[in-house]
Amino acid sequence: MSTATTSTPASSRVQLRDCLVGANPIIWSNDDFPELGGELTLERCLGDMQAAGYHGSELGNKYPRTAPELGAVLSRFGLKLVSGWHSTYLAERDLAVEKTTFLKHLKLLQALGSKIVIVAECTGCVHGRREASLGFDGDAPKLTAAQWEKVYAGFRELTALAKAEGMTVTYHHHMGTVVQNLADLDRLLAAVPTLTLLFDPGHLAFAGIDPLAVLKKHCSRVTHVHLKNVRPAIVARVRQERWSFCRAVSEGVFTIPGVGQPGDGSVDFPAIFRQLADLNYHGWLVVEAEEDPAKAEPTEKARRARDYVRTHAGV
Repeated sequence: MSTATTSTPASSRVQLRDCLVGANPIIWSNDDFPELGGELTLERCLGDMQAAGYHGSELGNKYPRTAPELGAVLSRFGLKLVSGWHSTYLAERDLAVEKTTFLKHLKLLQALGSKIVIVAECTGCVHGRREASLGFDGDAPKLTAAQWEKVYAGFRELTALAKAEGMTVTYHHHMGTVVQNLADLDRLLAAVPTLTLLFDPGHLAFAGIDPLAVLKKHCSRVTHVHLKNVRPAIVARVRQERWSFCRAVSEGVFTIPGVGQPGDGSVDFPAIFRQLADLNYHGWLVVEAEEDPAKAEPTEKARRARDYVRTHAGV
């Protein structure tokens, strides 16, 4: 079957200047569910990234965690380190412990030239629990008012630590966590003005939130972008049948950018790229599309996604 795309109207093309395009290794090998792509090697993943024309990679569970080892393997494939996810447990753990783990992660990123630290509060999260249904309609993981205050205070501390090191902390709203809906995201950003936003249209759309509206509302806070799409028919089944995040991922709720070809999701990426261009966004655009690689061959998927971003975002 041909994977050729239709011609792109000139009106949908933009030029995002001073941006680099990265890939998340979750396209090949899943962090939360290691059996998805567990047999695929790190070398295969990085080789595919290099061949497709990506500039860098985020961290994954197969990556070395010392700067010399990580730097050596990335340099072999001509890739930069974009950033990496860090789970916080500010609502339930001692802040001193949280600072220690955060700084260890930050120092690894910093040593390899990354400027962004990705964080997500994971107290009470269910996205890694294979049988736990995702919370919708008020059934998402919750914190008490006192726990929220600990989270806000903790992020104020962590963002100050990062700033002193020349780094920026960006928050990843994520399905199955305590910051899943728009109200909680809005409150978090209002309570911690020094915290920036990782804009992920896939997770927003999965939660029933309009990604473009969030981008316009919080444009001044966006410092990192993930390019992830969702298939609405599968989202509907997740809601109706109360699937877990694991099942949703395995059944293909996420896909690469594009509508029809090359992706078959619903997110309007040309509109997002136009908005990012209007905002003079400069930073990383990171392709993500966690699926079962046995069902969605990752090499071709990564290449099609890279071609799509090049065509529609000019980078």
